[in-house]
Amino acid sequence: MSTPSIVLAGGGTAGHTSPLIATAQALKDACPDVKLTCIGTERGLETKVIPAAGLDLELIPAVPMPRRPNADLVKLPVRLSNAMRRSRRILRESGANVVVGYGGYVSTPAYLAARSLRIPVVIHEQNVRPGMANKLGARFAAKVFTTFPATALPSGVRIGLPARKQITELALAEDRDVVRKLARKQFGLPEDGPVLLVSGGSQGAKTLNDATIGALDQLLWKGISVLHVWGPKNYPKDAVIRQHESGARYVPVDYVDNMPDAYAAADFMLARSGAGTVVETAMVGLPAIFVPLAIGNGEQALNAHESVAAGAAVLIANSELSAARLMDEVHVLLGPGRLRKMRKAASALMPADAAKKLAHEILELA
Repeated sequence: MSTPSIVLAGGGTAGHTSPLIATAQALKDACPDVKLTCIGTERGLETKVIPAAGLDLELIPAVPMPRRPNADLVKLPVRLSNAMRRSRRILRESGANVVVGYGGYVSTPAYLAARSLRIPVVIHEQNVRPGMANKLGARFAAKVFTTFPATALPSGVRIGLPARKQITELALAEDRDVVRKLARKQFGLPEDGPVLLVSGGSQGAKTLNDATIGALDQLLWKGISVLHVWGPKNYPKDAVIRQHESGARYVPVDYVDNMPDAYAAADFMLARSGAGTVVETAMVGLPAIFVPLAIGNGEQALNAHESVAAGAAVLIANSELSAARLMDEVHVLLGPGRLRKMRKAASALMPADAAKKLAHEILELA
């Protein structure tokens, strides 16, 4: 049997790149000789994280898919043609047997290029409500997989979200107390007392940052330490670690390369409800306060629905988040036994073997 060649297309944010990298790891575990080539654009997070994961990355022009008539719609035919031409060249040069897509700007030209070359396409959709690229690709894909059971895609099969090894290892760890202590030491957090993790995703979130800073004095007075992941674009130049007389500590960082360590250090989290965050917090049993980003096609609110319904998370509308509202939720979550019940509910929600299953399905086509 010849060495299989798989092309993985996805980028823009961690919501697309994280499952891509997790799938790549699982493919290597299942078939050490597999040839992997990733396709991305120079505009996304993939230019940093994919090479850092030891994967080959080829770049194509970004092709925004406008939701309404605008200047991008006029430019779409030329942009798409150029991106498809470059994608076909990459597929030919890599000898691709299968193209796997995760959505985003890069996926549409990759799907269409694969179709023109009669290369089978496998799609993984991270959100409850699929994006335009995956809706298009699902019409002719050989296999379609979803994270959530409610996702409406033709022939979609729910397998969960491919997660990095560190996530599955944390989810299955029997010595969580030891892991927790090591993670807290890494971030300079107190060994004891509750820790709130705040993160708006790979790009950060001003609304979450503002509410956290507004509530910070009250959080610290209550003995709640805060690990605050600002996002690279939002990180203030004057950000400093604060040690409070209660023993709690405020630790600001611009970005965390290894989010499983941050999850391990925390007792609960304030976050957007991108698919990756929703699934990863469920897998590792981390209670969450989700604040869906109110743009796009509303997928973030839908992503959080299953966790909220199961009692693993609470939801605050973006327009309703404030320092006072955050403190109200924190007070409730720190009530007797509440976090323990939420952790149990979260851990029961998501399968931990999605990456392994997806890799098996891909290699079957190769």
